[in-house]
Amino acid sequence: MQMQRVHNMVMRGMLGAFHAAAKVDLQALTLPPPAGPIRANLKGRTMQASTRISGILGGGGDGWGLFYRARAMVAAGVPVTELTIGEHDIRTDPVILDAMDRAARGGATGYAAIPGTDALRDTVAARVQAATGVETMRANVLIVPGGQSGLFAAHTAVLDAGDTALFIDPYYATYPGTIRGVGAVPRAVPARPEDGFQPRAADIAAAAPGARSLLINSPNNPTGVIYTPATLDGIAGVCRDHDLWLISDEVYDTQVWQGAHVSPRALPGMADRTLVVGSMSKSHAMTGSRVGWIIGPPEMIAHLTVLSTHTTYGVAGFVQAAAKFALDLGPAFEAQVAAPFRRRRQIALDLLAGQNIVRAIPPDGAMYMMLDLRATGLSGEAFAAHLLDTRQIAVMPGESFGHAAAGHVRVALTVDDARFTAAFAALLETAAELAPQGDTHET
Repeated sequence: MQMQRVHNMVMRGMLGAFHAAAKVDLQALTLPPPAGPIRANLKGRTMQASTRISGILGGGGDGWGLFYRARAMVAAGVPVTELTIGEHDIRTDPVILDAMDRAARGGATGYAAIPGTDALRDTVAARVQAATGVETMRANVLIVPGGQSGLFAAHTAVLDAGDTALFIDPYYATYPGTIRGVGAVPRAVPARPEDGFQPRAADIAAAAPGARSLLINSPNNPTGVIYTPATLDGIAGVCRDHDLWLISDEVYDTQVWQGAHVSPRALPGMADRTLVVGSMSKSHAMTGSRVGWIIGPPEMIAHLTVLSTHTTYGVAGFVQAAAKFALDLGPAFEAQVAAPFRRRRQIALDLLAGQNIVRAIPPDGAMYMMLDLRATGLSGEAFAAHLLDTRQIAVMPGESFGHAAAGHVRVALTVDDARFTAAFAALLETAAELAPQGDTHET
């Protein structure tokens, strides 16, 4: 069914390209996800998918409609500048691929140890301890096939069916679906634009009664915000007061542009109630290698190892060898991978300074920037659709990431500097064209 959906989108994209000169409304290219349980007819019987799997999207979309539409346009030959997803514009460094090849040809192609190889777990533990100051040993580390797998496993570990799980809005698009996927009930806590998207402890506390866990992400996708020490202290206090597990998504911990990233696991009383999810995807441009980790108390890591035995059965040994090699390259290599996003952040800030329509909270980290376009009078969805149709520039609507970022768009800093500069300037020009005369913000 999913393959048919993608096929339909691509075919509609091709048809749309034939009418590009007529400015055809390409919104029609996006097909909705299944609206209800998936059914199949087998020998006269109706087979039905579980409500858990058919309900992952919660009866709505997956937030990626504009991305799918942009990709369909690209497939049809339309030259779209894609500033949508967090995918590096470089590939995995050849030296890492060489290490992966050596490991595979050296025999690391069989079953690997399910919690991860000792060598990689020890390397991750040392890296985490050096960065956080919290004693971290091999027993605190589980290797998983990517950050998303880690998020799913972590929620599986701390939630029973029907439990309530908190998460911060704006959020990465998979968060509520991940919670539903483990049979729990997602409950969003807003982080407001007027607060710089820093969540208030009082709001989390108000949502906490009856909840069992809280998911946070800093440096943050989609906003680029790094939670301040005061924000993290407030979060930790709520978790202690309401006996919450804290799941901390820290996959952007090497992309820090100003200030400092603090892992909440390092805060008083938090090491035994925090599960940290990390990944090689963003730090080392290894998105397709699917390798990451969960850091937590040894007892929980033991339970998670049992879960991995019954789900993923571990991560390929040659991929783990490449991950260890990459981590051994050290912080200088990580800074090299992050450098293009730091440059493009500054390019965007310089362009923003020359106008007074679009607002942005300067991102402290991550490869994104959230832009406030409410002065145009359009929703984020409407602005993003207009930008794609008129300028062939794809950005993600803020509404794809929840309610708190309505009227915003997220821009990924993920094309080369020259293309990024041209696209960002075009975005600002479009906003100026759409804004009612005199509707500006103070610079």
